[in-house]
Amino acid sequence: MSAPADLKRAAKRADLRSPEEIRAEKKKGRMGAWLILPGMLYMALFFAAPVVVLLSMSLFVKPEGADLGEFVPGWNFGTYAEVWSRYWPVLLRSFVFALIATIAALIIAFPMAYLVAVRLRGKPLFKGILLVLLIAPFFSSFILRTQAWKQILADEGWIVQTLKAVAILPADGSLTATPFAVICGLTYNFLPFMMLPIYASLERLDTRLLEASGDLYASPAQTFMKVTLPQSMPGVFAGTLLTFIPAAGDYVNAAILGNNRDTSMIGQVIDSRFFKVIDYPGAAALSFILMVCILILVLIYIRRFGTKDLF
Repeated sequence: MSAPADLKRAAKRADLRSPEEIRAEKKKGRMGAWLILPGMLYMALFFAAPVVVLLSMSLFVKPEGADLGEFVPGWNFGTYAEVWSRYWPVLLRSFVFALIATIAALIIAFPMAYLVAVRLRGKPLFKGILLVLLIAPFFSSFILRTQAWKQILADEGWIVQTLKAVAILPADGSLTATPFAVICGLTYNFLPFMMLPIYASLERLDTRLLEASGDLYASPAQTFMKVTLPQSMPGVFAGTLLTFIPAAGDYVNAAILGNNRDTSMIGQVIDSRFFKVIDYPGAAALSFILMVCILILVLIYIRRFGTKDLF
């Protein structure tokens, strides 16, 4: 007798479910499909459809003698080559700023998350107070927080005056309207996106592992590298993505804290071409290029530091 026939008979004998149980399982499967249907419709309506509209708009052409902002559907792929050759340095600068801000946010957020999630684990009152103090400022307006950084880094502020007093900053130096100011704004504004995932991972850390590491004569640095960091990697992985992606497309920080020359980011260019230059195809092409570049970078990041061994 053939092996496939034996396998079929064995499977039939193993399936001892009653018809009622089979019908209940099928009903549960249909119910699951109905439950995910609203989410799929939401994604199709508010994500897939806008992407299709954006792609079609990037191919629009301007007829001869048309008024400002008047375009008609077409197949003008030359818009992509035009905006890429003109704005690739701005796109590269945006990714560099976002990468630096992501690294800075990680350096700042990890100790904060570790303090709240691990060191204060046995003190719920202090833990709750500190967590609220860390998160509460981010309930205010994004623009107001960015504007506050403009005041903090102003020439008459104490930071600039202190740096000048210790000769770190020249007498005529300034921190406003510089790449440093833009990166500071990006780091601060997206810090919660880094801290909260790391906090969630460290909250599940078993402190007995830290004690066992110490009992095995591991140094604090070894304990961090071998125990704490691997346990927190799911949060680090999620936090870096949640910080880098919005930071790369941000334009508020560069518009308020930058100088529109060597600090402009791709979000500013897209905003300008949509609302000032009234170049809808060019703005749509830039938006689509930004989306594709971020998608490629994220896929490379996931492939290199994938989640298979993290979760």
